[in-house]
Amino acid sequence: MRSAAGFALFVFLRYLYRRSRLLNILAAVALAFVVFAPEQLFDAGFQLSFLGVALIGALAVPIIERTSAPLTLGLASLADRDRDLHMPPRAAHFRVELRLLAETLSFTMRRAVSPGVWLRVLGLAARVALFCWDLAIISGVMQFGLALPMAVYFHRVSITGLSANLLIVPLMSAVIPVGFVAVFTGWRFAAAIASWLLRVSESIALWHAGWEPDWRISDPPLWLAVALVAAVVALTLVFHRRRAALCALGANVPLLVLLVRHPFPPRTEPGVLELTAIDVGQGDGLFLAFPDGKLMMLDGGGLAAHGSARKPRIDTGEDVVSPYLWSRSIRRLDAVALSHPHEDHIGGLSAIVDNFRPKELWIGAVADTPEWRHLQGTARRRGVRIVRLECGQRFRYGGAGIEVLAPWPDHEPSADAPNDDSLVLRVSYGRRSFLLTGDIERRVERQLVESGTLERTDVLKVAHHGSKTSSTEPFLEQVQPAFAVISDGFENQFRFPNREVLERLDNLHTAVFRTDQDGLVSIRSDGNRIRFETPENPGERPPGLYDPF
Repeated sequence: MRSAAGFALFVFLRYLYRRSRLLNILAAVALAFVVFAPEQLFDAGFQLSFLGVALIGALAVPIIERTSAPLTLGLASLADRDRDLHMPPRAAHFRVELRLLAETLSFTMRRAVSPGVWLRVLGLAARVALFCWDLAIISGVMQFGLALPMAVYFHRVSITGLSANLLIVPLMSAVIPVGFVAVFTGWRFAAAIASWLLRVSESIALWHAGWEPDWRISDPPLWLAVALVAAVVALTLVFHRRRAALCALGANVPLLVLLVRHPFPPRTEPGVLELTAIDVGQGDGLFLAFPDGKLMMLDGGGLAAHGSARKPRIDTGEDVVSPYLWSRSIRRLDAVALSHPHEDHIGGLSAIVDNFRPKELWIGAVADTPEWRHLQGTARRRGVRIVRLECGQRFRYGGAGIEVLAPWPDHEPSADAPNDDSLVLRVSYGRRSFLLTGDIERRVERQLVESGTLERTDVLKVAHHGSKTSSTEPFLEQVQPAFAVISDGFENQFRFPNREVLERLDNLHTAVFRTDQDGLVSIRSDGNRIRFETPENPGERPPGLYDPF
């Protein structure tokens, strides 16, 4: 619709013999959309479309007008010498040079080929070269000017588009008319040509993607984003003044380097243990920041197909967890942990391992399932060390203490019902402790109660999203949590959390936070106090803040 509106306005203005100005057309179309469809202002496609065309009009077209446009103008009727007098000096000079070159080539080959033929060959070669130049300028300006929104929206900055566009744009331009011929005539040969052009374009794109640097960009600081926008705008305003343009371009380059390299520390609090339950829908995605700065993800969410032939296309690791981590200026993780290989826990971990290259992958008792084999392959490809944990292990990590409560060393993993295979960790810092239970059910809870390893905890990650198969009374009475976090999906089909579980927690006077109601839940402790944050009260002290004497 945006393209059609712009093209229709362009054709109408040409019909009225008005000189077309790209930025004016763009502004008119944008104003029309603001009036009739203002919600599109917040759409990434809308913003990128108009920013791209604006960059072409404000920067690419002026560059082309000062470089290749006069030469392209001079290619018209090269053999007509009378035209030289009516051409701008640069275009006329170019025409004369081409004719002299054609005469020289013909003379060198002893007139085997006439100067007229050489002139047509040179004219065609010049047109192709100038077309490639114009395309390279437009592509370069787009890559340069859209680096910031691409980093913000897609956390990527591409450089292969500079060469890919030179090959793909002509092919895709040919696809459109050939495709219309196939549609309106039903001619199979035209359809085959269009299909071949599309396959070649796809192959070129995939080949470029193969050697594209795998840069994933964290959200830039506000000052850097403002500086980049100001530098690009300044470049468009002072382009016609060489020194000023060079200064503006010189300011852009280091800002772009900062955008890509992102030498900014993660936004965490030193000396604080943080547990954040990311709202991944029906699943678990827990982010832990340790007091000395080490960072870890426990599970990565995931959407199960539940017997459907078609799995959901969203990848919670790529589309939910990673953007959250990038928003906090996080580029690397020290460890990733898997509680158990159910799809709503393991589904997003492969993307997280790919994007954040952790040093270690912690696992408990894991059955040999397709999901686990996929994650294991990703970890090995990225050089991630796989560490198996089992009950009884205690160690210091990131300034906090970690104790493994399950699984037991002799526990045999089950591919059919892996909830009880879950890795159970107690993380302690100062006087406070967090109990992370995965999806354990009654049997393991009973074993934990009988083993005597449980103790009162401050924060409990409620097992199995609040299912009635977990959080039994003996287990909760022994743990006595002051706060509980339930990670579940809004209006999920399982109706989690179960009402009986909520009643048990209420009987213990436990304050409950739920991702289906509160969204993202962050818990931070300095070893004494515990602070909760949700989107509804960011940074505030909600009722029931645990602040012991």
